[in-house]
Amino acid sequence: MRADSSRRPPTRAERLFNVFSVLVLLLFAGGWSWSIAMARSAGDTGTPGATPATLAIANGLTDESAPSAAYLTGAMLDALMPLTGESGKLKASIRSPGSQIFADPLPAGARATFSNGSAAESTAAITAPQKVGIWRLAINAANALKPLAGFSVITLRSASEEKGGRLGLYFIGSWPAAKQIRPGVSYRPPSGFIEVTPENQNTQLSEHFRIKDFLPHDQANVWPKYIVLDMKLIDKDELVLTDLQRNGINISGVRVMSGFRTPQYNAGGGDRRGRAALSRHMYGDANDIFIDSDGNGAMDDLNHDGRVNIADARVILDAVARVERAHPSLVGGCGVYSGTSAHGPFTHIDTRGYPARWIGTGDS
Repeated sequence: MRADSSRRPPTRAERLFNVFSVLVLLLFAGGWSWSIAMARSAGDTGTPGATPATLAIANGLTDESAPSAAYLTGAMLDALMPLTGESGKLKASIRSPGSQIFADPLPAGARATFSNGSAAESTAAITAPQKVGIWRLAINAANALKPLAGFSVITLRSASEEKGGRLGLYFIGSWPAAKQIRPGVSYRPPSGFIEVTPENQNTQLSEHFRIKDFLPHDQANVWPKYIVLDMKLIDKDELVLTDLQRNGINISGVRVMSGFRTPQYNAGGGDRRGRAALSRHMYGDANDIFIDSDGNGAMDDLNHDGRVNIADARVILDAVARVERAHPSLVGGCGVYSGTSAHGPFTHIDTRGYPARWIGTGDS
C-alpha cells in the first residue's frame, strides 16, 4: 500500500502547541480537584454538608440586586402576603428557631432558602432557621426564583439562656410573676429575645421602623443587646401613620421615644413618673411615639393651632381610635402625655388586647 503523500510531520510550532494544550488541561483538572477538596475541608459553615460555594450561591439567591432567572406565580406571592401584616408594610417576621412561619405547605419541589451572609439553610416548608439570627428569605420553585425583597426572618435567643438576670453582659433583670389580669392578655415573661448587634441594628422591621428604634436607653456600649418585640405593635404603628398621612399630616419624622424596656430599666432608668410596674413596654407590645418632621427634636404642631402641646398628642390618639375600629385585632391602650423639661408631648400606643385610654405625665 502506498503511503499517503499528503501527510507531513508536524512542525515544531505545532508540537509546542500540542504540549502546551495538554499542560493547560492538566492544570485545569488539578485546580478543579483542589478547589473541591478545599471547599469540603473548610470549617463549619453553619449548614450541614454545605461548602463555601454552596453558601455563596445561597447568599446570591437572597441578594435583592441579584438578577432573577424567573418569577414565581402571583398566587405564590399572594400566599406570602400575611407576613406583611394588616398594614402591608411589615418587613420582618419574628420566630423561635425551627418554628412554622407559614401554615400552608409549599408546592411540590419548592424550597425556602434562608441566608444571613455567613450561613444558609434550605427547607421544603417555610419554617424558621434553627440558628439565632436575622435571615433573608427566597422561594425556589420549578426553576423560578423569587427573593422576598427587603424581608427578614428573625430567630430568637431562648430566654432559658438568661443567667442571673443577664444574657451575656447585657443586664435584663427579672419580670414580675405572671398574672392573669384579663382573659387573653399575657403577662408571662418572654420566651425569647432578638439578639441585636451593631451590624444588624438597622434591620428594617417595617417601612418606617428599624430594630434600633426600640432599644432601651441604657447600656449603650454593651453588645449584643437583647430585646422583645411584638410585630402586631409595628403593624398598628404603620396603620396609624397611614391614617395620619391620609389626613394631611407629614409623618416622615416619626420617632420612637421609648420602645422596649428591660425590667431593670423600667424599675430604675430614666423618668419613672407615670410608669406601671407591669408596663407593656416590658412585653414588647408598647411604644411612645411623636412626629418630628421639622427635625427640632420635639412633637410637631399636628393640629396647626400654632402651639405644641398635649393637643397634638391627641391627634395621634384620634388616628389610633380609627385604626382600632377598622382593625379590632390590634386593639390596645393609648395614652397622651404633655411635655416636660426632658421631652415634648408624645402618645403611647400598645396592643395589649383590650381598649384603654388615659392622660399621663412623665414617661408611660
